[in-house]
Amino acid sequence: MSRFQLLTDAQWSLIEDLLPARTGKRGRPFQNARSMVEGIIYRHRCGIAWRDVPEVFGPWQSIWTWHRRMSADGTWDVVLSRLLAAAEEAGIIDWAVAVDSTIARAHQHATNVTRDTGGWVELHESGDRAA
Repeated sequence: MSRFQLLTDAQWSLIEDLLPARTGKRGRPFQNARSMVEGIIYRHRCGIAWRDVPEVFGPWQSIWTWHRRMSADGTWDVVLSRLLAAAEEAGIIDWAVAVDSTIARAHQHATNVTRDTGGWVELHESGDRAA
């Protein structure tokens, strides 16, 4: 396995039928689905910008388009559920749940809730008291 081949053949066989396939229609040439998915994985694993995905995976614009389309049509959700089912069947998932009850407080100006603090009405009232 090279640095740019991220999925084994066994891993690829689990999700291959869920991904877009050639339709035979005319138009732009169909990109290799495996290289597109591996480009998406590489980008998320490294935390890099789309433009920095190595050319070995194909044009970054194509990789981004594949990711956007598969996110919109729910393909990634189906892939995730199939992978989770396979991992659970193999017994490699421990479903221990951890809950964090940390509270993160925000500054008062970080909210979008308006509060009545008096404002200019208070200024006019204090003028009556000064007299």
